[in-house]
Amino acid sequence: MATILIVDDSATMMEGHKRILEKQGHTVHSAEDGEEGVAKTLEIMPDLVLMDVVMPKMNGFQATRKITKNALTQHIPVVIVTSKDQQTDIMWGKRQGASDYLIKPADDAQLKATVERLLMAVT
Repeated sequence: MATILIVDDSATMMEGHKRILEKQGHTVHSAEDGEEGVAKTLEIMPDLVLMDVVMPKMNGFQATRKITKNALTQHIPVVIVTSKDQQTDIMWGKRQGASDYLIKPADDAQLKATVERLLMAVT
């Protein structure tokens, strides 16, 4: 299956998403802030990144922009998964290059469907 990087400073959210994705057969890596997320993306070159927004050091919008604007990583879909649910946040996330935007807590079926759809699009 795929290699997925989860970037989130909430251990609870990270573990929940990791459990769902590992049940689907994916290999899951994690990062606790945007800076680490960008570095790990370059290091492991995952098939997809799940990105929180509100994090220390570098927020998810900044990290998404760094990943999607870098020639080495621009092919990797980034899904923003955040509690920031305003229409302006969603529009801004997509302008940073996010392939999709899910509101926390993301429903299991919605998360699985989004991940599978985006992975099929890149293969």
